[in-house]
Amino acid sequence: MHIAVGSGNPVKRDAVATAHDAATVEAVGVESGVSEQPVGLAETIEGAETRAANALAAVDADLGVGLEGGVARLPDTDGLWLVMWAAAADGDEWGRGSGPSLRLPDAIAARVDAGEELGPVMDDVLGEDDVAESQGAAGALTGGVTDRTEALRTATAGALGRFLTAHY
Repeated sequence: MHIAVGSGNPVKRDAVATAHDAATVEAVGVESGVSEQPVGLAETIEGAETRAANALAAVDADLGVGLEGGVARLPDTDGLWLVMWAAAADGDEWGRGSGPSLRLPDAIAARVDAGEELGPVMDDVLGEDDVAESQGAAGALTGGVTDRTEALRTATAGALGRFLTAHY
């Protein structure tokens, strides 16, 4: 199976490659069609879907996969949450899945609420560069118990399920 991932970010490519290790995975830089910092589940899912469709249109692949991280306020709980979504498409069918959701610390949430993008905020808080291309906020906020690759792999696994099993 040949999968086109709608991003040039190596973390996203690696997440898809580890979710389906028998596939050939190709990273394709495409637009998400949403803001740099998606806010809410709808915008985050839309970004994943747009990346999947654009990746599939860009190269000759069996599947296009889009991954998008965003922030959202979730029902029946306090705070601002980091959310991760994946979408997979073959041109006819769609699969969608989410990764873990992590509550953002209040100081980080306040900066994101004020209009800053989470990636640069995490770079600043951690005193590092390109956190989004390494451990991600998921790694930093779990003390390394998980990281961005694993969180996105989980989302990808959910999206690929439609194409990997007969249960759908």
